[in-house]
Amino acid sequence: MKRSLLLLGAGLLLAGCSTPVPATPVGAPETTTASAPAPTATSPAATVAAGTVSCAYPAGEAAAKQVQPPSTDGVPATGTVAYTLTLNDTPLAITLDRAAAPCTVHSFESLAEQGYFDGTACHRLVDSGIFVLQCGDPSGSGSGGPGYSFADELEQTDGYPAGTIAMANAGANTNGSQFFIVYADSPLPNDYTVFGSLDAAGIEAITTLAAKGQDNSFGSSGGGKPNAPAVITSVVAA
Repeated sequence: MKRSLLLLGAGLLLAGCSTPVPATPVGAPETTTASAPAPTATSPAATVAAGTVSCAYPAGEAAAKQVQPPSTDGVPATGTVAYTLTLNDTPLAITLDRAAAPCTVHSFESLAEQGYFDGTACHRLVDSGIFVLQCGDPSGSGSGGPGYSFADELEQTDGYPAGTIAMANAGANTNGSQFFIVYADSPLPNDYTVFGSLDAAGIEAITTLAAKGQDNSFGSSGGGKPNAPAVITSVVAA
């Protein structure tokens, strides 16, 4: 099942959304729905030691690209970590916030280390109402995921200004591998875990890409495949 951003008044989940409109935008990012029971909404589950938490990553639908699930214990829960996401051979500096979303960052780091994102095209661009580039599905369909899911971490999520990096989902606690990058302030409900940010140069690079438009292939869900290439070459620790 596709995942999309749940937009105000449109029931838009990060995979299948509605058409954006100026006052009540519709259309946003996607991800994959796990078939296993969703993890509880209270993640991280427990403090294991100072500065760490335990996380749950239950198995779900078949993975779009085979990877091992992240470890579950001793997950770092303080500070930030820098990564370089190379998009179309252009390095983008991103900062991941372990304190705000430790289980989310841990999953992203695990996938990056296993090369899950390498060679993956960002499959969805929304350029009206909300302004996001959605990535993280190796299948390019908007339905692919890593074969596991994990819970939302929304305690510190408060709005989606330009530069925000957040998880796409298909409803509460259905996070997988799909994420979206906000390239202009976007009015979204606080239903998508914010786990990082992109610097000003990166925002400019994605804004330039977005200016070339999209093919409206998502129809009433909002947005479509970017007209310009949008391929992640690699994601590595800086």
